[in-house]
Amino acid sequence: MAPQDRPPSVDRLARSLVGIDLPQPLLVDAARAAIAAGDPESAAERARRIQRQLLAPVINGTGVLLHTNLGRAPLAWTQSAHYSNLELDLVTGGRGDRQAGAAALLARACGAEAAMVVNNCAAAVMLVLAALAEGRDALVSRGELVEIGGGFRVPDVMAWSGARLVEVGTTNRTRQADFAAAVSHPENDVAVVVQVHQSNFRVVGYTEAPRTAELAGLGPPLVADIGSGLLDSRCGWLNGGPPPWLDSEPAARQTLEAGAALVTFSGDKLLGGPQAGVIAGRADLVEACRRHRLARALRPGSLVLAALQHVAMAYLRNDGDAIDFWRMAALTPRQLRQRLSVYDGLKDVTTAATPGGGTLPTVEIESVGVAVTGDHTDQLRSLPRPIIARVADGATIVDLRTVHPEDDAEVAAALRRIAGPPG
Repeated sequence: MAPQDRPPSVDRLARSLVGIDLPQPLLVDAARAAIAAGDPESAAERARRIQRQLLAPVINGTGVLLHTNLGRAPLAWTQSAHYSNLELDLVTGGRGDRQAGAAALLARACGAEAAMVVNNCAAAVMLVLAALAEGRDALVSRGELVEIGGGFRVPDVMAWSGARLVEVGTTNRTRQADFAAAVSHPENDVAVVVQVHQSNFRVVGYTEAPRTAELAGLGPPLVADIGSGLLDSRCGWLNGGPPPWLDSEPAARQTLEAGAALVTFSGDKLLGGPQAGVIAGRADLVEACRRHRLARALRPGSLVLAALQHVAMAYLRNDGDAIDFWRMAALTPRQLRQRLSVYDGLKDVTTAATPGGGTLPTVEIESVGVAVTGDHTDQLRSLPRPIIARVADGATIVDLRTVHPEDDAEVAAALRRIAGPPG
């Protein structure tokens, strides 16, 4: 091989990528991969591809409030690099309880005797069943054996807990009498009755399902997985009260008042907090979950608990504006249109935002967007701070409901560059 045909050294090629903001080992990886592929000129693009795979802030212009791919509920939370009293009792100086902060506040906010926090809602369901029904029967309606995101299915989560799943009723119609018969069946050893909210789909037509109060009176504790994390159907944190699109959504406080022994729900959906799972309800049952051997493996760290504490305090103050999800969800179309002056020269359109995140699947919320003819989603996604938009009727649309007002000028400038000069 002639000297001029030799590939560049990995080190030299990596040093030529100094303008890309990545640690040197990652630049070396990009250079090595480019040389191995026989295309040293692709090193910069390979490095940028590595960069784009890292977590970074994006602007959500999709109109999906709880976009799973974009981290669900937006949450602003920072803290200084100090130690915290995570498991230190500042009154006695002895060992403290990491569940004494956020979990206790959430219990107070939803009217529960006690609560605890784990990694996510699937973990909450699994821990409850492991603590209360391991080796015994858990009753659930066939119509509630749902699949959640990532291919995880409720029957699988129940099986991992060690509980024995007993299916009750049919896919579209299950009655209280079906549960009562299963509870009294001599071959069954029923530890709990489980009610799973069909949060990510709807069965319509010839359907029937028992109410929470009907199941609560059967004897075994009722565990209600309400999923989305609405704390209270009265929405006292919103000045205008509950929006109409929440009408059919179960709430933790009302589900407990109807007789559920425990509720489980997510932290990063309608609660508006970080990814977490919450178990709330009877103190003795929550304590059984806390004592279970899985509890330590499923517990969250101090960052999650601190962020969740911040959100819980906002609920107790009835301060919906301090919870970004509710700030966005409660905006009226008129308020959104008041921001259109920043987008002067661009076409505004009426849009339909959605809750997303596996919640309220048939709900649409009237919204306002800005449109540019053609599909420009790739171009917007490649910006230094990506803008995630959607395409409808041959146009790229950015829905203002999910764009923070502080980002309006940046989004407007990007759309104007795409649209080109007027006329």
